[in-house]
Amino acid sequence: MEKKPGLYADTEPVYYPDMPLWKKSFYAIWVAEFIAIAGFATSNPIIPLFISELGVHDLAALNLWTGLTSTGASLAMAFFAPIWGALADSYGRKLMLLRAMLGGAVLVGLMSLVQAPWQIMTLRTLQGMVTGTVAAATVLTASMVPVAEIGFRLGLMQMAVYMGNSLGPLLGGSIHYALGSRANFLITSLFLLVAAGIIWFLVKEDFQPKPRSNSFLRNAVPDFSPLVKTPGLLPLMAAIFAVQLANSVTGSMLTLFVRSLAGDSRSLGLLSGIIQAVGAFTGALAAGVLGKASGRIGYGKTLLICLSGAFLFYLPQGFATAPWQLIVLRAGSGFFLGGAMPSINALISTLCQKDKQGSTYGLSASISSGGMAAGPALGAVLATATGYPSVFFVTAGILGTTGLLVHLGIRRRNAGAAQQGSQNEAR
Repeated sequence: MEKKPGLYADTEPVYYPDMPLWKKSFYAIWVAEFIAIAGFATSNPIIPLFISELGVHDLAALNLWTGLTSTGASLAMAFFAPIWGALADSYGRKLMLLRAMLGGAVLVGLMSLVQAPWQIMTLRTLQGMVTGTVAAATVLTASMVPVAEIGFRLGLMQMAVYMGNSLGPLLGGSIHYALGSRANFLITSLFLLVAAGIIWFLVKEDFQPKPRSNSFLRNAVPDFSPLVKTPGLLPLMAAIFAVQLANSVTGSMLTLFVRSLAGDSRSLGLLSGIIQAVGAFTGALAAGVLGKASGRIGYGKTLLICLSGAFLFYLPQGFATAPWQLIVLRAGSGFFLGGAMPSINALISTLCQKDKQGSTYGLSASISSGGMAAGPALGAVLATATGYPSVFFVTAGILGTTGLLVHLGIRRRNAGAAQQGSQNEAR
């Protein structure tokens, strides 16, 4: 069998002695994204503890600063993600991924020098403006892999994100235990530099820019047309918002909830890291398994199964009385949430135009960040007003409601398809 010409022609590389260029680049992106996310997850879980070390000891104030720090970063990312997406379509997707990794390396490194809570909040907000490696890696992957493999490869990319989030908290908790909080930020910065180096040297992008203006500012104007011109995209964006909102409601408060169960100890950072790592590990497993199986099951049905399972595992977390119970329940909820995003991303990739992938995934990242911004603020209010268990109950409610809406949407679509089939038979 002769090798077909072109970068994306090889969809069955087993027949050829050399691995296709797109696949080599994909694996490089996968490794780099794993390292980058592991780096971020090395420092993110200890931020509430670091704020406490900076002199914030009142519980209400600690909840407030923790929520503001997370919300500021997510809001900034929500605002800037469509801008970076538009620039990706004009100047290249690889360049945007490098920007996210190198910018993050500088800003997270500076966090090791802060002396007050407002400084860490400011740097985290700037980090949200500049970074966004998941969205950048997703659009770069979607732009280079063959159409037949998009669902599988995006599932593997989500697997890298979850695996990084699994390893990072364990590493971060160990570093915090041995060296203190400031070392976490330096390690994160190093990880991001290594990831950027992999992208720079090993990823080859076959990029054909869309027609663009000579003005950089005009090219940076977000393109919202996919939301209007692409049927079915808005419901997917709504599902992304709900999933990220539900996930982030508990994320920022989890370390403090663990402290309320286990008490203050030097190993608190490590224990919190283990609990977060378990959920991320099972999420990585689901992203790999369900990312491939969802093509056969159906992306909509897979999403419904994942939302239902996450609801069932989130609800009892509010009744947990010991850290080991959280470990078991977070493993289950992490698995089902891990299968949700690959299904949504695969659906988006099949809907959006090739030359608007950056803009479309930029909008997706913006809405995702909006959910992540609203979550910590909601979590802080709930935890302060009614206690930590209510955070998990509200999360379960969001997931259950979203699952119900997805179920109704699937029924409506199937009914429409059946009606169309009946009309065709009648003709």
